[in-house]
Amino acid sequence: MITVFFTALPGLLLLPLLISFIFPYIFQDIAHFITVMRYGIRAKKQVRKTPAHTVVDIFLEQVEKSPDKPFIIYQEEMYTYSEIDRLSNQTARALRKYAGVKSGDCVAIYMGNAPDYIWIWLGVAKLGCALSCLNNNIRSQSFLHCFRCSGAKIILAEPELKDAIDEVMPELMKENARVFYISETPISEGTETFLDKVKAASCDSVPKSLRSFVGGKTLAMYIYTSGTTGLPKAAIINHQRIIAASGLFELCHVRPRDVVYITLPLYHSSAMLIGVHGTILKGATIVLRKKFSASQFWDDCRKYNVTVVQYIGEVLRYLCNVPKTDDDGSHNVRMAIGNGLRTDVWSEFLRRFGDIQMYEFYAATEGNVLFLNYTNTVGAVGRVNSLYKKVLPYEFIKYDIEKDEPVKDAKGRCIKAKKGQPGLLISKITTLSPFGGYAGDKSHTEKKILKEVFRKGDMYFNTGDILMVDQQNFVYFHDRVGDTFRWKGENVATTEVADILGLVTFIEEVNVYGVPVPNHEGRIGMATLKLREYEHFDGRKLYAHVRDFLPNYARPRFIRIQKELEITGTFKQRKVELVKQGFDPSNISDPLYFLDEREKKYVPMTQTIYEDIRNKRIKL
Repeated sequence: MITVFFTALPGLLLLPLLISFIFPYIFQDIAHFITVMRYGIRAKKQVRKTPAHTVVDIFLEQVEKSPDKPFIIYQEEMYTYSEIDRLSNQTARALRKYAGVKSGDCVAIYMGNAPDYIWIWLGVAKLGCALSCLNNNIRSQSFLHCFRCSGAKIILAEPELKDAIDEVMPELMKENARVFYISETPISEGTETFLDKVKAASCDSVPKSLRSFVGGKTLAMYIYTSGTTGLPKAAIINHQRIIAASGLFELCHVRPRDVVYITLPLYHSSAMLIGVHGTILKGATIVLRKKFSASQFWDDCRKYNVTVVQYIGEVLRYLCNVPKTDDDGSHNVRMAIGNGLRTDVWSEFLRRFGDIQMYEFYAATEGNVLFLNYTNTVGAVGRVNSLYKKVLPYEFIKYDIEKDEPVKDAKGRCIKAKKGQPGLLISKITTLSPFGGYAGDKSHTEKKILKEVFRKGDMYFNTGDILMVDQQNFVYFHDRVGDTFRWKGENVATTEVADILGLVTFIEEVNVYGVPVPNHEGRIGMATLKLREYEHFDGRKLYAHVRDFLPNYARPRFIRIQKELEITGTFKQRKVELVKQGFDPSNISDPLYFLDEREKKYVPMTQTIYEDIRNKRIKL
């Protein structure tokens, strides 16, 4: 028996190596699944009872555990966990006494990044109230739309936004809304202040009875979509969702001793749901910046000994565009967490700034599906983990770009995309993966739900994103449904074209989109470029590049040059207005170019060329 054991022992020891050779990511897949399940079970226990164990309770546990530990560092100010606790208590009491806020109400906040934002939110939450996180860049009708969605009657606004408030004040007065400015002294006659009331209030603990009704499904905050395709929608965020979102820091193995650098806007889910709440969950420290600055980014990281950074959209591209210095690799950043990172920027970022663990993820503020790149594979947003998929089902389905709808079989059911094929990501709506929807117009919520997808009675959340799974089960972002366009019978993914154009040396930023052509079917490719400093547009060089790297149907036929590309407050590129403006030189003052096959270069766009295209004298 002993002889048999020792004979078999080498084989048993080699078995893990054999398994990992055949399935190279299996142990990482299993480890990730265990981490997800362990946190999921813990989170479920926290929110299944009423009162739920919310982020406020987790924060209070950190206060008790490490009262003097730095929680927020902002410029030259430092706030400990206990100081933020006291300020949030004072906020809660000031809101009750002077603004008449009652448990269950909603309070709107309209300000940029500052420590006040965080302690106001905690104070609101201690009352059992919800926070409407208004984008401080919105104005006029967009502001009123977002405010009305929330049902709030109290607005806490920073003084710098007084002009924006004044613009809508007549409408606010009609709705009996009150505005308190986050200031100690009145900023003009007739304005109400808030900070003086906070400072005058008691810092004693807020009675837990005020939030005793709060359960996992109780509204916690409204976070608004970026509004790239219309008016922003108010995503309903409950306390269960906050606990789930903060768990991303658990999955990324953030530690209590980490220092997290947040430059993204707090009104957005990445900074608030993941960054702030994740930091509270881990008992770590936040370094908060008013606005993102590419030139100051690494100086701040060195100054405050930052170890974890958050990113979104084009942020890391901006860092790569800053002139190189000898200090580029001199920092303690060990991890970057975010989404929307293009492959070319990813590789350049690592080459330039060192061996940083990149946790690229895929998620949406209101969505019910998450992918996380836990293998550090450049370009991927995560993996198809079969264990994870059993618990939280999702699928990639074939999508007809031209008809703007899922492809269906003879029975009217959706068809799953094969590996290597782009497919629309949909996620099954279940008790474990719910979809909370949006406040206001119910049609917005209904439009995001697909019914009878594979069988009668099933419901899936429509992410509106096209992704692709490769043969090794890595998942890659392909495009937004509205961004992919069809030309010459072929689908064109704007992100892929943008990646190719971004390799040209004189191009700093690129935004690709499809534009309609008069008297033609489909949409044709167009790109708006920002050139690098001291560089000029070289139409012959760009033509040679697109000829070598892109098929004919995917080559942008029109190029527009702008000094700055318009982006949202969360660094997503805006396309809607660019598509509307098209390529008519009589309506556009920016330099325009046309891909001329005979000249083998991009030539200046003229009204004559435009008319020839309209009348089909030039063949596209």
